[in-house]
Amino acid sequence: MTSENISVLPVAIVGGGPVGLMLALFLDLYGVRSVIFNLEEETRWQPKGSTHSARIMEHFRRVGISQPIRSLGVPKEFPLDVSYFTKFNGWELARITLPSEMEKMSMCENAASTNSVPEPIIRANQMYVERFLLQHAKSRPNIIIRYGWRVKDFIQYKDEVKLYAEHIDGKYADEVWQAAYMVGCDGGQSFVRSKLGIVYEGTVEAKAGFLTGGMVSSYIRVPGIHQGLLRDKKSWMYNIVSPRENMLFICLDGEDDFLFVTQSKDGKVIDDLEVVRIAQAGIGSDIEVLVLGNTIWKGGVALVADKYSEGRVYLAGDSIHLFAPTGGFGMHTGIDDASNLAWKIVASINGWAGNALMDSYESERRPIAWRNTAVARSYTQQTASLYVPANLEDADYAGELAREKINTELSHFRCQFTSIGVELGARYDSSPHIINSDPVPDDDWLNYKPSSVPGGRLPHLWLTPIPGTRVSLFDILGTGFSLLRVGSHFPDISELLAQAHQRKIPVKIIDLPGHDAWQLYQTRLLLVRPDQYIAWRGDRVPSNIGSILDKIVGR
Repeated sequence: MTSENISVLPVAIVGGGPVGLMLALFLDLYGVRSVIFNLEEETRWQPKGSTHSARIMEHFRRVGISQPIRSLGVPKEFPLDVSYFTKFNGWELARITLPSEMEKMSMCENAASTNSVPEPIIRANQMYVERFLLQHAKSRPNIIIRYGWRVKDFIQYKDEVKLYAEHIDGKYADEVWQAAYMVGCDGGQSFVRSKLGIVYEGTVEAKAGFLTGGMVSSYIRVPGIHQGLLRDKKSWMYNIVSPRENMLFICLDGEDDFLFVTQSKDGKVIDDLEVVRIAQAGIGSDIEVLVLGNTIWKGGVALVADKYSEGRVYLAGDSIHLFAPTGGFGMHTGIDDASNLAWKIVASINGWAGNALMDSYESERRPIAWRNTAVARSYTQQTASLYVPANLEDADYAGELAREKINTELSHFRCQFTSIGVELGARYDSSPHIINSDPVPDDDWLNYKPSSVPGGRLPHLWLTPIPGTRVSLFDILGTGFSLLRVGSHFPDISELLAQAHQRKIPVKIIDLPGHDAWQLYQTRLLLVRPDQYIAWRGDRVPSNIGSILDKIVGR
């Protein structure tokens, strides 16, 4: 505390969900202190999203937690298929077969050195992962936790932001904090965004089918269902498609617990008895169903904030974009926001970046939010527009034809669960801090084609420093910039290093002499940002490398 009873540190984060926690963990990785304020005293024990994309898993790997998080999903041998039934004891309409966690990791371990994915997607519910992130954050030396605290006001000055916080139960005296930067990660009802006068733009679909309009998510338990009725039908996600009503059962633990999603008739929370009735209708029996919690939300949403910051206050995650859940891109986009923002804050605090670099947070991330919300909206429209004929459950020939037709339609839904191009293919081609004059790859939602063209994520490479062992290139990248030297003949880099040193820009040199590296990158030098994005490439260091570095860091 100072003599004015003000706590001072570099970054204050409002909102302790996965985006706020990961922002703090990124800052901790760079050695920068932060404080997190969160209204609830603990993470919410209510299921939300269950998809952690390959890119999210790479971020978890960067901060050293990907392996423990993998243990939080459904059991490693449990099928991760997506299935469609008229009801559990009725007709199985379609099945999208997807590899289990065990199968994914086996494929990863045996993949080629140029395999794009060091950390495959996992299906672990956010409530489990968020609780782990909080416990991990509590163990980190650079993170101060203020759960159960409300930021009631903040004031911006030229060089800092002052925050006024109170404990929700009044157990402790009010606190005043001073930070160089403040980040609002406080969700769709963001206090920070509201105070800044920043508003959402975009679309909220009217009720037009399943996953649009008012929706209800319930935490339910169905004792013994995977040992009984679903013993030979196991899936990660069960979709009930019928002429009566549609619903989702998403496995949480591979046993009895589910995230159950249904449509609200009037946009309000339905009572537990109604949840039980609907779930039993989808199951096809009066089996015991226990309701552990309910929440309401709006489906068919594609919203992006009109601004990402004001002065020294920034926004990230749901506070700047709201998604339809289809595809699982909301948290993916939010944690990518945190990755992009964290290193820029660090560069600014440590004095090696110009003011323009902080401005690039919006110019780089806002187009990605529009892109990703558009994908999610497209997938929601695909689901909502599915035609379900009245005779779908009939046992006659006409019913059989109806089921064959809907099977064909449902086979096209695979894209909703396999969009690796969305996960790894986001690019910052319009950024003023990316140096590139080459044609850029097409944006393909479903496929990812590795490219060393600046503006995209560095393509992944497995290294074999010792025969029989493999190390991910991502594991040895620096926390500052990384300069990759590729191929059998390395050009002189002394001028680049001298110019970087003069500007206090941290650069780690990584030599990649192997044939696979050359085939993958097709260039001798790659300058990679702390967020694993390529800023510049070339076969030699140009004479104007100093001005190039200035442009990259916004000087």
